[in-house]
Amino acid sequence: MSNKKIRTLNDLLDAAAAPRSRPGGFITPSEHLNYRDLRSRVLQTAAGLHAAGIDRGDRVALVLRNDISFIVSYFALARLGAIAVPINFMVQKPKDLAYMLSDCRAKAAVTQTEFLPGLRAAAKRTPSLRTLWLTDSESESPQERSFTELLSGGREPLPHREISESDLAGILYTAGTTGVPKGVMLTHRNLITNCAAAASHMGLRRKDVMLCILPMFHAFAWTANVLVPMWGGVKVVVAPGVTPAKPWLKLMARHGVTIFTAIPQLYAVLAKEAVGVKRFVLRWWFFRRVRMAVSGAAPLNPVVARRFEARLHVPILEGYGLTETSPIATINPPAGRRPGTVGLPIAGVRLKIAGPDGRSQPTGNDGEVCVQGDCVMQGYYNQPEATAEVLSAEGWLKTGDVGSLDADGYLTIKDRIKDMIIVKGLKVFSAQVEAALLEHPAVAEAAVIGVPDEIGDETVKAFIVLRRGVAADRAALLRFCQQRLDNYKRPRDITIVESLPKNALQKVLKTVLRRQEIARRRART
Repeated sequence: MSNKKIRTLNDLLDAAAAPRSRPGGFITPSEHLNYRDLRSRVLQTAAGLHAAGIDRGDRVALVLRNDISFIVSYFALARLGAIAVPINFMVQKPKDLAYMLSDCRAKAAVTQTEFLPGLRAAAKRTPSLRTLWLTDSESESPQERSFTELLSGGREPLPHREISESDLAGILYTAGTTGVPKGVMLTHRNLITNCAAAASHMGLRRKDVMLCILPMFHAFAWTANVLVPMWGGVKVVVAPGVTPAKPWLKLMARHGVTIFTAIPQLYAVLAKEAVGVKRFVLRWWFFRRVRMAVSGAAPLNPVVARRFEARLHVPILEGYGLTETSPIATINPPAGRRPGTVGLPIAGVRLKIAGPDGRSQPTGNDGEVCVQGDCVMQGYYNQPEATAEVLSAEGWLKTGDVGSLDADGYLTIKDRIKDMIIVKGLKVFSAQVEAALLEHPAVAEAAVIGVPDEIGDETVKAFIVLRRGVAADRAALLRFCQQRLDNYKRPRDITIVESLPKNALQKVLKTVLRRQEIARRRART
């Protein structure tokens, strides 16, 4: 698709729905909506929202599981020049919901019945919030209305609105693991340039079918599984979520998915399951047409990548990005992929590896990864100081990740700066220690943190989840590390746990592990 006339989400939808465009669309367990019919529903919904008082610049929260209504709502708001605010549906504490809704001054929310308790309580603390639109209920009250009401006929079509590429399209709240959540402001230009470059980089084909199982409230799923396929005019199979797996595996087989997008934790599970008879079923039934897998949202452990590719015979293209980069910054090209790296910058993205003084580091040296380009956010909503901390006047975004560039421009991510452990002045990358632990046949998951000691140094601490039915003790694991890691990198303590704390995208919450470990040690002294 040519990008000469596509500057906004509205342009993208119009182009995808044009008569000569490829016959793609979204497929859910209950319906199949091609792009032309999607556009028709978006226009109806936009007219309904306008009649209900939503206008240019208004913020509307989307608290939804993956569904056509999420896509329709987002694009209907874009039609009006309003701003979508996707919110993690796993955030259900009224205090946390109220913070985000109040911070962006949300005027309404589109949601599902299961999330009503938290939203009702949050609404009492959010004066700006007037209406909750329910996509799965017909019951109505002055504050809670049926989403189908927006689709009722008889309304005059909205007159054409000129939406600028510099207008805000969405505000996406970060997880807030180091403080209160921050609203990342993304414009139409951010999203459109990012999806166009990513689609070109991946080399989409006419008959490709993509799978969306990651939550659409997250920037990775929204861009990679909604906007990218729309740009390429291909079909997307949409499942409500990652668990349970059986429904989306059946959808994969039924619709012949060719591009599989997931996070590292899911690749680890699939690699573990793809053994013996299960390997035959996964490989020859569910993954038989998959030609490419894409990994993002967190670092992919090389051990997991090797196991997945060896057992399912599908190459993984690892990429890198943040919500603040819309989110894709780099990805391995299908031809010339380099395992262990997160690939090359997509078109329009520039990288530099910065030292403590902010200057670019020589090739191969470690430093903070910085990103510049049309994908970089406009800033954090209502937080100019937080914006100034990470975004320079020249548009360089400090990512907080440690990485290096090789001579060919491939980026390798070593760790988060906050996850880097300093042992007697020496740097220890937690990801490297985790990779070593995952080599042990009994280890299913590993998380490594640094714990401050009484003299201000840090010690390496590991948390391990064992494979089901496999035994290993702490002493054996420590001996295993002695064979694979330098002395200063070895864990001084290992705790075997049933599970690790994770967020909605199954990222391990190391802040929780640190907090619990520090509290445990204080209680012991």
